[in-house]
Amino acid sequence: MSNDDFDIGELDEFVVELLELAEEKMPNETKKFLQREGNKLRKYTLKKAKSLVKKDTGNYFKGIKRGKIYVYNYDQMSVRVYGSSPHSHLIEYGHRQVSQDGKENGFVKGFRVFDKTSHEFEQEFIRDTEDFIDELLDKGLK
Repeated sequence: MSNDDFDIGELDEFVVELLELAEEKMPNETKKFLQREGNKLRKYTLKKAKSLVKKDTGNYFKGIKRGKIYVYNYDQMSVRVYGSSPHSHLIEYGHRQVSQDGKENGFVKGFRVFDKTSHEFEQEFIRDTEDFIDELLDKGLK
């Protein structure tokens, strides 16, 4: 097949039609898909946090939550997983260790739980998205 036989414009039209199908004709299925993927990511994040953070001194594990579905950049539906506990950013990114008299005793490195989990979950999300697109096409063409 030479480059003259393949028209990129047809592929662009297909992408536009697929997005229209997902957003306008089947918004509930898209929202449910994102909620399922957010729940799955939350479970993976919690599992990773429990394996990395050995010390259980607060509500860090209880504070890992899935957010609501929201529109990002005016046209993209998105969901996030976040740490809602007040000290989750300290565990994630690290912090200075200070004694009661104000003297700094060093720096405690962060565990980067959310970063590590997002990189590990990326391939599974791509597979799930491909399956969802196939399902959309099957439902949309009937």
